[in-house]
Amino acid sequence: MFTGIVEETGRLVAFEHKAAAWRLVVAASLVTQGTVVGDSIAVNGCCLTVVACSADSLSFDLLEETVRLTNISQVVVGGAVNLERSMRPDGKMGGHFVTGHIDCPGEIGVLEPRGADRYLRVQYPAQYRRLLVPKGSIAIDGVSLTVVEVHDDWFSIWLIPHTMEATNLGGRRAGERVNLEFDMLAKYIERQLALREEAARNPHAAGAPVRPVWQS
Repeated sequence: MFTGIVEETGRLVAFEHKAAAWRLVVAASLVTQGTVVGDSIAVNGCCLTVVACSADSLSFDLLEETVRLTNISQVVVGGAVNLERSMRPDGKMGGHFVTGHIDCPGEIGVLEPRGADRYLRVQYPAQYRRLLVPKGSIAIDGVSLTVVEVHDDWFSIWLIPHTMEATNLGGRRAGERVNLEFDMLAKYIERQLALREEAARNPHAAGAPVRPVWQS
């Protein structure tokens, strides 16, 4: 579990197709502290398991599915990736609950200065529209952000200067791919509503919620 508060931006050292999996190596300095093999690190919002580590680098193995669903394969050597260690139970909860499981890719439609801040518009698959609400949360490349506008195939975000400096969003451009993880609470609510509607249509279906006696 993560919070979407990026701790540092690492630099991609290598991304190679090995016999067993894709091997990703990232140079870092902060998130390596206290990290051991088997720990979880969010890389551009994607939860990955550390398979090797040193004081200045981390290595991960990626499945083909991870490569397909995320933008990690599009980061060039030397490019920046957002890094966050998994949340500690005694740590601060500054963002929102982020699992590190990417739902889908999005594409930057607009990223431009408007006053001192930056306006970000992201295109996304329309079927996820139900998971977005104005003032709700979303993780973009692992960054916890607040949604401003919601439309059928795009939403917008305002980025403060600190976010541009502390994450890789400061170096992104229109047309580039970003990793999207929608709010976990919204996904659970949507799932429960879908199950309720299914049960209402077919109350005798296997797996339909059982109505308590006191509600009969």
